[in-house]
Amino acid sequence: MKLPDLPKFDHVPRKYTGPSADEVLKLRKEFLNPGIFLYYKKPLMMVEGKMQYVWDEHGRRYLDALGGIVTVSVGHCHPDVVAAANRQNETLQHSTTIYLQPNIAEYAKKLASKMPGELKVCYFTNSGSEANDLALLMARAYTNNYEVISLRNAYHGGSTLTMGATGNRGWKFNVPHSFGVHHAITPDPYRGLWGRDDADAGKKYAADIQNVIDFATPGQIAAFIAESIQGVGGCVVFPDNYLKHAYEYVRAAGGVCIADEVQTGFGRTGGHYWGFETQGVIPDVVTMAKGIGNGCPLGAVVTTPKIAAALAQRTHFNTFGGNPVVCAQGSAVLDVIDREKLQANSQKIGNRILAGLNKLKEKHNVIGDVRGKGLMLGIELVKDRQSKEPGKEECAQVVETGKDMGLLLGKGGLWGQTIRFSPPMCINEQDADFLLEVLDRALASL
Repeated sequence: MKLPDLPKFDHVPRKYTGPSADEVLKLRKEFLNPGIFLYYKKPLMMVEGKMQYVWDEHGRRYLDALGGIVTVSVGHCHPDVVAAANRQNETLQHSTTIYLQPNIAEYAKKLASKMPGELKVCYFTNSGSEANDLALLMARAYTNNYEVISLRNAYHGGSTLTMGATGNRGWKFNVPHSFGVHHAITPDPYRGLWGRDDADAGKKYAADIQNVIDFATPGQIAAFIAESIQGVGGCVVFPDNYLKHAYEYVRAAGGVCIADEVQTGFGRTGGHYWGFETQGVIPDVVTMAKGIGNGCPLGAVVTTPKIAAALAQRTHFNTFGGNPVVCAQGSAVLDVIDREKLQANSQKIGNRILAGLNKLKEKHNVIGDVRGKGLMLGIELVKDRQSKEPGKEECAQVVETGKDMGLLLGKGGLWGQTIRFSPPMCINEQDADFLLEVLDRALASL
């Protein structure tokens, strides 16, 4: 059977002359921690990337519909981003925040200009885990309260503190963590008590926040942290007004509201620059990473001057946070998103893919739910639509078959039952159609 044709693309990959995939796998097994997992029965070795595509060592091209797990925002090796990093690398590679350096100050101003309200003070980190860890520290230092409310099915990172805030057993080691963290029910319109046909679903789910405050805390809390769309949890989109009501309960209990924008920020949701804007709220603290730097180790916490001042109570320092090279790269990413209108493209192409996924749902009973916004989309696979038994094996097989046809997909959800789509925001209509054709064939082959 002839494979679907990838859209034409004017780029010739370099001839690869390094070690083979088998040699790299052997080295990896010997020298890298086995906790670092691999996708695919026969692991894919990626050696080159350009915009929305990547190439393996044999020169075969793939459409990267996972975007390095929602990290490649403006495209692999975007020339403007590469040029900005190269210029800075040739000038000054490292300078900590104990000295003045223009990049970090100018970048902070540019990033703050993208934020609503009083969100205008930045602290740069190396990752989303670090950003969320720091946000929780800030909240506790500012409020003088300790208790934190997170959500079941959430993912906030792999440090001890953020692992505690994470609400999924697959990412939580059997070590002491979660001190002072309480998990409210997931506002999941597909698997939860209230569905999309309930106009008050958001309010009903949010009521559990008050329930947790009343029965699991002293009545005063430090923070509520939530992703604007649950990414690792399977692209779960909250009902309308959920965050609005949740924030009201949290602030009444003395807490601050933290929006985890690590996966949803920078225009990916299409209709808005930040995911929290889709819920009509302004948080007190925003964390970000991944797409912020198009692949470089960069994260940030943005908050109000009043909350930020709490960090000055003690000495706090991050050696690489705000490094001149990553700030140059992050600044270039902001420029590219605006200049190339990638937020609007996320909306346009995302709607095209979403419509196509809904058509596939009519055709394939294994699709239980289609959801998402912009270019952060997911389909939940089930063995039976009535019981909603998770289609873990089916999901794994579709991801495998997709790779064989030239499409890289992601997985999410507690059981690995949700296929995730988070491609670079530069993809086009031909890419969307290719994605849908491959997915149709992969689902039909189950």
